[in-house]
Amino acid sequence: MDDATASNDIRLREGSSIAQRLVVAGSAAAVALCFTPGLFTHDALEIVISVVALLAGTAFVGVVMLTPAVVWIITPEEILIGRQRPFGKLQTRVIAKDDILGLQVPGSKTAKARFQLAFTLASGERLISPPLSDVTHVHDTVARIAAQFDVPDVEAPVNPLDASNPEMRLGDPVEPFSQRDIRIAALIVVALSVAPYAYRLWRGLQPQWIDVMLLPLGVIAAFGVYRFANLVTGARWIIRREDIRVERLWGDGTPREDHIAGHDVKAITVERRGRSEDEHCIVTIRLRSGRKFRSPRIGSRPEARAVGAEIVRRLAIAPENNEI
Repeated sequence: MDDATASNDIRLREGSSIAQRLVVAGSAAAVALCFTPGLFTHDALEIVISVVALLAGTAFVGVVMLTPAVVWIITPEEILIGRQRPFGKLQTRVIAKDDILGLQVPGSKTAKARFQLAFTLASGERLISPPLSDVTHVHDTVARIAAQFDVPDVEAPVNPLDASNPEMRLGDPVEPFSQRDIRIAALIVVALSVAPYAYRLWRGLQPQWIDVMLLPLGVIAAFGVYRFANLVTGARWIIRREDIRVERLWGDGTPREDHIAGHDVKAITVERRGRSEDEHCIVTIRLRSGRKFRSPRIGSRPEARAVGAEIVRRLAIAPENNEI
């Protein structure tokens, strides 16, 4: 059971399962082993590269397999902490209610919508919990824990995704690139396309067809950078009770807004946009018209699912359209 549920217990988890660790470690080991043939060559550089790759792969596998999985169970009377390394014994610790003197909720430096509980004990020790998975109910969860442990003066964190906000905000405000930066980027593209041609002329060599083809391609690419650079500035979602306002920019830097209503939604899903499900999950909304909207990066899959569930609730999306 996750945090912010109807149960009296709040469960927080951190760390991958043994099966997930084996898959990641096995993939890293396979990549590292691909460099082993270099050990049997007579090239010193290849030998060094192979040794470095094998050492890095071994270290990565060791970190993946030795990092413990942590579970916190917060009850009205105590905190039960379980810690287990793969193939190791479960280590448990119980923190009684009377041992807790303070509670803080520090935010994450890498993810704005990630919050952890920091308990200060009577001994002076400071314990940091795994992240709260339901980022849409951080205020309620923190207030509930502070009340049951009688911890005074707990400052509520600033959470743009909390369900108590009239508007939930995903992403930063979009701003156009300055004209100076766009011109510099366009000039760099032109310079890169001209460099091979100029180099061969400088060396007194006859330019090849690929060098000549790069010249017009560079001009076209530079025009594309100058004309459409602002399309890559991303988007900002403002989730309200009746719709979602998606703020973006046109290529020339002028603002653009799209509105998503619940009756327009065909399906809503959680997807991974990057290397890790712990950091790069987003919410994707497909409309009946065929258009698709991808949210700014949220964080882990549980965090993205919590945001998706709140979107479903606010837009009153039909259950058959919910694939979270």
